[in-house]
Amino acid sequence: MTTASGHTSAIRAKKVIGTTVKNTAGEKIGQVEDIVLDKTSNKIIFAVVGFGGFLGMNEKFHPVPWSALDYVESEDSYVVPFTKEQLQAAPADSLDKLTRQDGAASYASRADEYYKAH
Repeated sequence: MTTASGHTSAIRAKKVIGTTVKNTAGEKIGQVEDIVLDKTSNKIIFAVVGFGGFLGMNEKFHPVPWSALDYVESEDSYVVPFTKEQLQAAPADSLDKLTRQDGAASYASRADEYYKAH
């Protein structure tokens, strides 16, 4: 089964994690570090995208709404319609806090509001 854009509607999490994230200018801005799932609705709440840092030092982790990630096969990357400056100012926290069960909903709300996700 495929989506309206022609992508398959199912993907294994291990194929998503580690995938490069680029902006629309084609610049690599990070990679998908994890995905957070809503067990009650069976949907992806957000992707945790790591930006910046070097060898894990000073890296920032951002909750990015799943709907904002567009996989571009020719780039072998997810592309987001945000500038580096927008991403640097976005909600961020530690990987542990973003993926903690009780905190995920508040981060999802903050990310949806910041990115104006539908």
